[in-house]
Amino acid sequence: MDYAIFKSGGKQYRVSTGDTLDIEKITAEVGSIAEFGEVLALSNNGELNIGTPTVEGAKVLAEVKEQRRDRKIIVFKYKSKTRYRRKLGHRQSYTRVTVQDIQAGD
Repeated sequence: MDYAIFKSGGKQYRVSTGDTLDIEKITAEVGSIAEFGEVLALSNNGELNIGTPTVEGAKVLAEVKEQRRDRKIIVFKYKSKTRYRRKLGHRQSYTRVTVQDIQAGD
C-alpha cells in the first residue's frame, strides 16, 4: 500500500506505513495496537480506491506510543467599560501512534 486516508476523532489523516502522528485521544493502552476501520481511500501502486463512504474491509493498524497533553491555551474574554473579564484555560489530550500496517479488504 502506498497510503491510506482514514477518519478518527472527526478529522481525516493521510498516512503511510511507518508514519508517526498525533490524533485525538483514544482509549488504548501504551504499546497496544489500535485499529481504525473508517478508511476513506486507499492508494495501491498508484491506483486510488475511494470508498462510498468507506472502503469495505480496509483498516489501518497503528501502535500506541504515548498518551499526552498539548500545551495550555489561554482563552480571555473582555468587554471594555463593563468590568467583564473571563479567563479560561484548555489542554487538549492527544494519542501518539505509529502506523504498522495498512490492510485492504480484498
